[in-house]
Amino acid sequence: MRGTDHEQSGMFSYNSAERRVSKDHPLRPLRVMVDAALKAMSASFARLYATSGRPSIAPEKLLRALLLQVLYSVRSERMLMEQLDYNLLFRWFVGLSMDDAVWDVTVFTKNRERLLAGEVAQGFFQQVVAQARAQGLLSAEHFTVDGTLIEAWAGHKSFKPKDRPQTPPDGPGNPDDPGNPSVDFHGERRSNATHQSTTDPQARLYKKARGQEAKLSYLGHLLMENRNGLVVNTRLTQATGRAEREAALAMVAKLPGFGRVTLGADKAYDAKEFVRDLRDQCVTPHVAQKSATAIDRRTSRHLGYALSQWRRKRVEEAFGWLKTVALLRKTRHRGVARVGWMFTFAAAAYNLVRMRTLTMVTT
Repeated sequence: MRGTDHEQSGMFSYNSAERRVSKDHPLRPLRVMVDAALKAMSASFARLYATSGRPSIAPEKLLRALLLQVLYSVRSERMLMEQLDYNLLFRWFVGLSMDDAVWDVTVFTKNRERLLAGEVAQGFFQQVVAQARAQGLLSAEHFTVDGTLIEAWAGHKSFKPKDRPQTPPDGPGNPDDPGNPSVDFHGERRSNATHQSTTDPQARLYKKARGQEAKLSYLGHLLMENRNGLVVNTRLTQATGRAEREAALAMVAKLPGFGRVTLGADKAYDAKEFVRDLRDQCVTPHVAQKSATAIDRRTSRHLGYALSQWRRKRVEEAFGWLKTVALLRKTRHRGVARVGWMFTFAAAAYNLVRMRTLTMVTT
């Protein structure tokens, strides 16, 4: 018998969002790990808020919402609020009931800025890493480091001379759209020493290899353990020629323990000064060799060196996830602090997804 196209909606519902989310949904194990990390950060949250006044958005809910934005590649916070308004799965994960009002996007953004000042992303990342260590998922001896370009939210037209007054590109009576004027860079020598972006002054014009296009960018750095490919430390820096090696030394210096470890890396790290500094920190440099290499036979002759060269390529999986799923190929934020906050937070989300996969395989 054919059913009728009855469109009158019911006035009441007796099903909660918890009952509507299936028991085997992939977000359920993530919610357990996220709640454990947020519970451990409760004291840190308390220091960010006053003891009196009107209650703001709970930081736990705010971080769960930002985590959904990363996991589901939501392009903007305005779209995230729209999803929270009608998506029952999103409401359940964040902790909103069926009838709770969704926050205004401006209020949500201002509350997020409070977490930026409190270095909450780094704290959340460390809690996730601590869970991985407690589950025995991390290697304590073998690591890999690498860096990648993150395109800044600024265009070449904003890259202007520092000591020259800004005039309309086409002179008085500019016929073009004033919001998007025509600019001719032909014959102009442009460098970070003489020019600066007016949109994002901390972005730097940079390219990682010859023949590539130079873009206003930042450099994101990851330190990965080699057992399961989990990220154990992050850095975001301005894009310079020495930034990758300097960030690697800073991240290695914060590794727990006092035993000798190995560090795999690509050819960009094959420099005598960098190799010497690693050895001074009791780190064996398993760096890919250039033609004029700083890695001698005492290192490259061992089987462990070849194994590190094979394992180190897994870091590209993390970079690929961050750029495609977390939408960090081109950041939507400006400044080292904001871009670095999102980079670290997205790395924590990557670890959560990876840990869910690993625990499902072991069980």
